[in-house]
Amino acid sequence: MNLFDKAKEALGKHPDQADQGVDKAAEAAKERFGQHSDKIDQGSEKAKEFLHKQGGGQQDAPPQ
Repeated sequence: MNLFDKAKEALGKHPDQADQGVDKAAEAAKERFGQHSDKIDQGSEKAKEFLHKQGGGQQDAPPQ
């Protein structure tokens, strides 16, 4: 199992933590570059979409 596979597996198991990481990075960016907060928000949403796709989209599935 390579590093990419391990990261993908971790995203599948903990998508909420990945989202929290993106949110934390976005807040740090807003503190430094507040005048661009709308672009930072757009970028963080795109990052979350990408992470959800990489994690297999398990968070979009209904609970079983």
